[in-house]
Amino acid sequence: MKRSYIVGLVTIATLTISWIERPKIFDYYNQLTKIREPLTEDLRDRSQLKASFVGSAKCMECHEEQYHSWKASRHSKMIQDVDKNSSVVVADFSKLPDDADFNLSEVVYTIGGKFKQRYMIPAKINGKDDFRLGNYQWNVETSKWQSFKPYKYWYHDAYPHDNKKFPTSNTCDGCHFTGYMSREKRVELSIGCESCHGAGSEHLKDRDDHIYRATDYDPIRSSEICLQCHMRNRDNRLKNGDRTINSLYMEAKDYPSGYEAGDALINYKLVAPFKLGVETKEFWANGSAKKNRTQGNEYVHDAMYAHGITCINCHDPHKLTNRADKSEGNSGCMKCHSFGSPIGPHQQSLEAHTHHKGDSKGSLCVECHMPKTGRHTKKSPLTVRSHRFKFTSPLETKIYNMPKETNACFSCHKDKSLDELQDSINRWGMQNWENMDTISSFLLENRE
Repeated sequence: MKRSYIVGLVTIATLTISWIERPKIFDYYNQLTKIREPLTEDLRDRSQLKASFVGSAKCMECHEEQYHSWKASRHSKMIQDVDKNSSVVVADFSKLPDDADFNLSEVVYTIGGKFKQRYMIPAKINGKDDFRLGNYQWNVETSKWQSFKPYKYWYHDAYPHDNKKFPTSNTCDGCHFTGYMSREKRVELSIGCESCHGAGSEHLKDRDDHIYRATDYDPIRSSEICLQCHMRNRDNRLKNGDRTINSLYMEAKDYPSGYEAGDALINYKLVAPFKLGVETKEFWANGSAKKNRTQGNEYVHDAMYAHGITCINCHDPHKLTNRADKSEGNSGCMKCHSFGSPIGPHQQSLEAHTHHKGDSKGSLCVECHMPKTGRHTKKSPLTVRSHRFKFTSPLETKIYNMPKETNACFSCHKDKSLDELQDSINRWGMQNWENMDTISSFLLENRE
């Protein structure tokens, strides 16, 4: 009796310790083990296919907390009506350059306002009422006007090189107006509830069903809600080489036209191309983003994505918390990662992992694993954090001819060369064969 009692106590103690010391990722077990759905499968409830868009205000009737959180976020403020609230204009129009092709009285809507702000002006384009963008944008980060020529993007051969003939309907509105991507109707001046959940009229009739919830499905499909806009793309009609960009003159789409939350994104989105070792307007040669809104392009190549971690594990989609300018700090990462756990860090302390003081910038997870590699405009500072999550070594930065500032080490230690910084990495045992193999391949491919 006494022996069995002791065995019982030991068993309980062991289970208790195991539970306390379990990897934190265990809490996400249900998410990580969801059965994979085909990428080509439409996951929407059949009844939702006949639904219409109703606007976020209707959602507030039952989802008041989520609505108010969203209303305070930047998603609700992506497009704002100047006539309803003139304070949404953040630019100094008294300093608008003389060669600007617009003035404040012509502006109907603003686009953005946190990092940069662009201005929508009514225009008749391609025989229909549309909007065009002014040839100057306000850089919030530098507090200056700067030239804006959207036709210089990947579709430069698809549009006249004149802002007055450049329609927002094909290039901006799909992501910025709820409803436009799939129905070509500007239902709501924002990235609203139905941008992520699909049309809601049927859900209003039966509150228990008829709406898309990304979290009901496997992590790969769940992430598509964010990837619809946070992954740079090309017009899907260019797939397989069936069409050329010239053949899409005045109709090239810079968003996955026709897509609606829950449908198969792969049927609508052609991902922006990247080849390791080749720098483009969107990517550095190692795959890090040079621009904003490229998080998805980086993330789908990361181990966390492959293992089932999703965007909303780190970001509250209603509140848009844990942002580049207001990070949750190490606590955001430690929700899953803990010292000595199977998924790391494998060291027993922060200092042992980072080789920096615990309260220093060098011990912040995001500084090494999400360095600032991108800009919101060419003249903006580096403020867009990478979503590759791989540590980019000083040697890798050097080999791929990336700006020194995109390297986490150099961003703090500007008094040292990349070679000196790499020596420290080597001494700390932070080299790895994957990194060296990639660099060797690049050197062999590009030798004279």
